[in-house]
Amino acid sequence: MNFQKLFNVKTVVFCLAMAVSASAQLNPYTSRPMPVAGNNALYCAGYIQYNPMSTENYIIGSDKEADKWQYAQNDLMYLNMGSNKGVSVGDIFSVVRPRATVHSHWTHKGKLGYYVQEVGAVEVVSVKREVSVARIKSSCDVFLLGDLVQLTEKRASPMHETRPPLDIFADPSGKATGRIIMARDMADLLTRDYVAYVDLGADDHVQVGDHLTVFRELGKGNLLTLPQHEDISARDGGYESFEYRGGKFSNMEARKRGSRATGKEVTTYMAKEDRPDYLRKIVGEAVILNVKEKTATVVITRTAAEIHPGDWVEVQ
Repeated sequence: MNFQKLFNVKTVVFCLAMAVSASAQLNPYTSRPMPVAGNNALYCAGYIQYNPMSTENYIIGSDKEADKWQYAQNDLMYLNMGSNKGVSVGDIFSVVRPRATVHSHWTHKGKLGYYVQEVGAVEVVSVKREVSVARIKSSCDVFLLGDLVQLTEKRASPMHETRPPLDIFADPSGKATGRIIMARDMADLLTRDYVAYVDLGADDHVQVGDHLTVFRELGKGNLLTLPQHEDISARDGGYESFEYRGGKFSNMEARKRGSRATGKEVTTYMAKEDRPDYLRKIVGEAVILNVKEKTATVVITRTAAEIHPGDWVEVQ
């Protein structure tokens, strides 16, 4: 009996602990601050860089290159840099792979630079005069011979803040605006935790941690083209009374302009002509993770609808 009571008490305690844990997951900001981006988004996000990149140091081989040509975590790689370049055991280097120049009709800035894929990081375990041996410490993708080795600064993710609910009817802030140029892995439909690249950079005075409102024009961004006219034209008939009809008439006709309904048909385009320019559809929120000369890398933090390249962003 005592054992049964003890078992019941332990069960209750376990259930309470699970409930507290679930509550913390639903509302993580009540216990401790949490980063906006994990290491995958922080060190594997990639970026668009305008200034030239040094191509002097790169991976030149591996002790397993006779068996494979793609490498991952814990594999040993040879770097073309040793004590002659000041390398020491324990040094950590970023491994990157410049892809291609970025061209986008979403931006007015012209040439933005070139996309740099972040492959991962290596840690030096042995140093010779002209080469060193490094172990792959973390990998965002497979490593290839020829990947560039770069010094990188330690990055810190912005922390989640206690913020009001996303206001999908918020007025413009009047601060810098730009566009989402593209997303990591060429994704088209973006949601929370996706990484994207915007044409706001150091020349726009944005900083790591800035919050961006993601929006588009009202009526834009649909996969389908919606009709701009009524279903029934002014020339259609057949809806008048069969018994007492006195002429061609349809009570399903479109609305006509003028106080006596004698003008042209009022289309959807016409109805939009006089509304304020600041009306917009807010679809989400993003936070800046990394700032380059003309661009920034962001992570999507909140969504009210799907987000895609071409959507506007505005500094809050």
